[in-house]
Amino acid sequence: MRRIGVLTSGGDSPGMNAAIMSVAKAARHYGMSLIGIKRGYNGTLCKSNHIEDDMVELDLDTILDIADQPGTYLRTARCLDFLRPEMRAHAVSNIHEMGIEGIVVIGGDGSYHGALELCQLGVPCVGIPGTIDNDLAYTEMTLGYDTALNSCVEDVRAIRATSRSHDRPGVVEVMGRHCGDIALKVCAGTGAEICLVPEVPWSIQEVVNRLCRQIDMGNLRATVVIAEGAWDSMQPYDWQHYLMECHERVHDDSTISTSYLAKVLKHKCKAEARPTVLGYTQRGRQPSAYDSWFAFEAGNLAVNLLRNGIGNQVIGIKDGRVYYMPIVEALQKKREFNLSLYNLINSL
Repeated sequence: MRRIGVLTSGGDSPGMNAAIMSVAKAARHYGMSLIGIKRGYNGTLCKSNHIEDDMVELDLDTILDIADQPGTYLRTARCLDFLRPEMRAHAVSNIHEMGIEGIVVIGGDGSYHGALELCQLGVPCVGIPGTIDNDLAYTEMTLGYDTALNSCVEDVRAIRATSRSHDRPGVVEVMGRHCGDIALKVCAGTGAEICLVPEVPWSIQEVVNRLCRQIDMGNLRATVVIAEGAWDSMQPYDWQHYLMECHERVHDDSTISTSYLAKVLKHKCKAEARPTVLGYTQRGRQPSAYDSWFAFEAGNLAVNLLRNGIGNQVIGIKDGRVYYMPIVEALQKKREFNLSLYNLINSL
């Protein structure tokens, strides 16, 4: 191949820029030109007024210092238009018009499905798993997960320090829509006492009982860590019942939040529970050494695969080493949740 493209899609994750930089270095080394496709699959549709707002040739000298930067130089966005067959055909036409012969796709599950569609339309793609959630079953770690985890551990340690000073529990929400790995490992890494994840059903009363038990044992600064997707695994509940006791009112599910859980715990456990939502701080950190290393090896491997005419692949980590496998097989793998660690955290 003489010219390849690279795009970042879905939620941004630390290490995406390091991966772009690695792809650019490898492309130059092998004498290939590189086109940066902006805002994910939106860039392939060329919807902007000027082509340089959608696709631009990446000069290694101009992006030489982006590897350590958080976020993504190419920007990112979800693209609902790409779900339509006629729009995917339009994207392929634009890709061919730009002379792009293969694409490195950096993103998560949804990005991989988009890459698979392009592969089926004759555009070879290689995927790099860029998502902080660590929710792709074929790889031990996704790009950005280690950085996000360390960010959360640092923040929860700080929250527990002030909780200890004031003898008050903390309720901390971390990211993880369908995967509780961040919440699980944060608890294990900080000593947090209660973990709530999407993979395991739970109830408000169960959390109340656990926190009351901690307080009765003299632990007045216990921490509840909840993954953002854990609200979907909550057992049937009556928020009106709980919050009427707290002199609060909930009108619909959209108002259920970490702050409301803290209010319930404050009332039921007679403790000054304080809520914290860590939010996008998890995505916006400088990549860790682990994520930077993974990005470096993955970017180089992706270019080598395309250079040798090997597409329809995704890159991951297995037994601590970078490897690749077909996209179809990767998407079919089922993720296994570490239930034994979850039970250990919630029982100690």
